Amino acid sequence: MHLTALDWAAIAGYLLITLVLGLYFRGKSGKSTADYFVSGRQVSWWLAGTSMVATTFAADTPLAVCGLVYTQGVAGNWLWWSFLPSGMMTVFLFARLWRRSGLITDVQFAEFRYHGKPAAFLRGFRAVYLGLLMNCLILGWVTKAMVNIISTSLGISDAKALAICVFFLMPFTGIYVSLGGLWGVLWTDLFQFVLKMAIVIAVAWYGVRAVGGMSQLLARLAEMRNAAGPGASDITKMLPDFSRGLTGEALWTLPVITFVVHLAVQWWAFWYPGAEPGGGGYIAQRIFSARDEKNGMLSVLWFNLAHYALRPWPWILTALVAVVLYPGLAQPERGYMMVATRHTPHALLGILLAGFMAAFMSTVATQLNWGSSYLVEDFYRRFVKKKSSEAHYVNASRLATLFLVAAAAWVSMQLQSVSEGWKIVLELGAGTGGVYLLRWYWWRVNAWSEISAMAAALVTTLVMRNHSLWIALVGRPEPFQGSDAVVFAKATLCTTAVTTLVWVGITLLTPPEDTRTLVEFYRKVKPDAIGWGPVAKISGVEEITQDLGKNLLSWVIGCVFVYAALFSIGQLCFGRLGSGFVLGLVSLTCGVALYRLMPKPTEWRV
Repeated sequence: MHLTALDWAAIAGYLLITLVLGLYFRGKSGKSTADYFVSGRQVSWWLAGTSMVATTFAADTPLAVCGLVYTQGVAGNWLWWSFLPSGMMTVFLFARLWRRSGLITDVQFAEFRYHGKPAAFLRGFRAVYLGLLMNCLILGWVTKAMVNIISTSLGISDAKALAICVFFLMPFTGIYVSLGGLWGVLWTDLFQFVLKMAIVIAVAWYGVRAVGGMSQLLARLAEMRNAAGPGASDITKMLPDFSRGLTGEALWTLPVITFVVHLAVQWWAFWYPGAEPGGGGYIAQRIFSARDEKNGMLSVLWFNLAHYALRPWPWILTALVAVVLYPGLAQPERGYMMVATRHTPHALLGILLAGFMAAFMSTVATQLNWGSSYLVEDFYRRFVKKKSSEAHYVNASRLATLFLVAAAAWVSMQLQSVSEGWKIVLELGAGTGGVYLLRWYWWRVNAWSEISAMAAALVTTLVMRNHSLWIALVGRPEPFQGSDAVVFAKATLCTTAVTTLVWVGITLLTPPEDTRTLVEFYRKVKPDAIGWGPVAKISGVEEITQDLGKNLLSWVIGCVFVYAALFSIGQLCFGRLGSGFVLGLVSLTCGVALYRLMPKPTEWRV
């Protein structure tokens, strides 16, 4: 498609605003690494929470949702909806503990909770493993999605689109991130989130209008289902078709076994960026940046509500439009951009591209700042150059940011598809989540627990991915049979079981951390005493924390609160007003209950 002068003006205006924000916050972020990476711990909940939502709204997200709906129906979104229990657990069981820790990165937790050489090794290894390997994989698949967007929108080859991403968009993002630090990232995230939400709502509006309105869209979907015969399910159902059995496969169907694994296992067993069990990554970074415990906790609550309930429906509606207008796509993910570019007014093309650039750059910005914090704070400063000025480490952070730009660009050129990247990340993190949850609430967990969990997940994944090695060990040509969704569910259960058995066994076979480290951790963080009995008795802490029951109740109510809001909005979109209003009332009631369960003003700590 041809870009007009107004289109170029819209794109240039967007880029100029992001650069100005980076320059504006340069002085504020350059005093120390605490200013650069956690904004001097002066951030309000609404800004930190919105930044989390903006980061998880990447360029690949609408395309990925379109692919899920196109092949598995609306219920296919349980791939990521199932992470809500983990997010809500972060709100009520971990956010306050993270804020009390006073850390700059979550990787520093290794030498905060553990001691000795195993703790130092764990910190250094996780810094490089997460900050370089995992970070570049994430940036790689996000870049791959942006290539699809640019090539579809402008009608150019993937090679030219990749060149635009690698040689312009990523370096440009690296420049404003290296200038403004986390302050620049937070405020550009706010601007970018407003812009891209306006864009996806407009795309959904014009897409639904292109098929004649919502009632006509639903009627045509019903016609397609009838034409497909008994092998098709209702694409608008938000739960899988339980009548087809555990592994039943059909058009627009999420296999029940996959749904069960997602909802019962995935949220607590998997390490995944933005949905880490117990919090972590850039979620923990935003909590560290909050001005106090209350703002840290509320930031994650707002993030989960916006991320799961408020944001998905424009993407889902556009995906349903793509099913009607473009049936039989070989690459369903491209259906989103086909609707966006062919059914929105041509005059909005520049703003459309600016919105997707915002989606791409907001994620890239956070990943660069977060990744460089690991490389500098947890590797360079800890193991390479231990004593230098704050100015030196800020400059090192800026150089690390630019290094990550180059590394991520290389990885993006190696990946074959968007799904390849996130599948690798999910598989490498399978089964490790349990130790990240219990390390806060069970004194017996030690550094070897985490090391063995990461090693077991890595080895199990490599064995199952290497078919020749699998044949040599097991004597079967393939680890599992079935569709991609079924195979993924079975592999998840296998990796989780092996990893959990390994780390629990290693924990019980190795000695606990030394008493001094455990007492210092308990005194500062003050987790619930139920799992810290021996340490609590000798800690000298007079006011023992016993809020686990109340927090678990808040967790359950919080999950119902968000899921009810999610399904209420969906039912209202589909014109099912009765069930929509009932679910909305349930969500509102749960919201009131959460407010009443919130800590009293005297219970918050700065």
